[in-house]
Amino acid sequence: MTERDRNWLTLFATGLILLIVYPFFADGYQLTVIRDALIFGLFAASLDFFWGRTGILCFGHAAFFGLGGYVMALITLNGSVPLAGLVGLLGAIAAAALLAAVIGYFLFFGGIRGSYFTIVTLATGVICQQAAISWSSVTGGDSGLIGIPPLEIDFAGIRIDLGQDLASYVFISIIVAIVVLLLWQLSRGRWGKVLTAIQDNEVRAAALGHNASLRLLLTFVVSAAIAGLAGALYVCMAGLIAPDLSGLLLSTEVTVWVAVGGRGTLLGPVVGALVIQRAQQEISSFNPSLWPLILGLLFIVIVFALPDGVLSIFSRLKAIFRKTEPAR
Repeated sequence: MTERDRNWLTLFATGLILLIVYPFFADGYQLTVIRDALIFGLFAASLDFFWGRTGILCFGHAAFFGLGGYVMALITLNGSVPLAGLVGLLGAIAAAALLAAVIGYFLFFGGIRGSYFTIVTLATGVICQQAAISWSSVTGGDSGLIGIPPLEIDFAGIRIDLGQDLASYVFISIIVAIVVLLLWQLSRGRWGKVLTAIQDNEVRAAALGHNASLRLLLTFVVSAAIAGLAGALYVCMAGLIAPDLSGLLLSTEVTVWVAVGGRGTLLGPVVGALVIQRAQQEISSFNPSLWPLILGLLFIVIVFALPDGVLSIFSRLKAIFRKTEPAR
């Protein structure tokens, strides 16, 4: 295990401890704020898994988030579906993965990369948002869908109602921790190494026998599936969904979360989403119009002062302490 892996695991364990002790000091409202921020952190980690490992930015990633949310809403609002919560989650994951597979197949196997891929995915997000607005008979149009029931889990005769603040907080924390850990394991293994090789030189990676287009497609599908899961979880916790959850604004915000947290770290985007969401809550309570200005200034400062994201502060501090240690 490398030192970088040990640092990552240390930060991951620290984050878990903070999540465990937080309910002892927070009220119900604060738990819901962090819970929703964790869902957005999962969404950010899904984008980072693709962008951070391939170097290709998907600027319409909210399309998969919104699609997962709408699928979850439509299934759970239909009272005739048995095990609606579980079916909704699986349907949201499958729908987002299918959309990514269709789009990604034509783009990757068509040789579309870089800024052209970014532009096409941006257009995809705009189309999805417009479809959600126009197909009002199904999606509710501009008003969206409301009254989405919370998740309920029946296990070994025990019924857990995730409509409660503490139960939903614990459930989302567990889901985010498991998914981020699995993505990290996948990224540091052979799959991640091949993606790094493709990012560095796709022609050379193909010459070594790797099917670069297929690797990129599968990574894109996994990323979209997790975004769909995040969207499904969010609408269950919020109880509503609107076209904005698949639009350009959310796609821009998730890109900022990843950049602020540290692209390619998986854990950094979660931290970035938590910090920015929490800051937005506090600042907007004083002056809602002030938040966009502060967010823009924060992004500029991060780009110049911490180009590797706020998570790089940990490694920088370790380097400083090592330099100040007396020589033996």
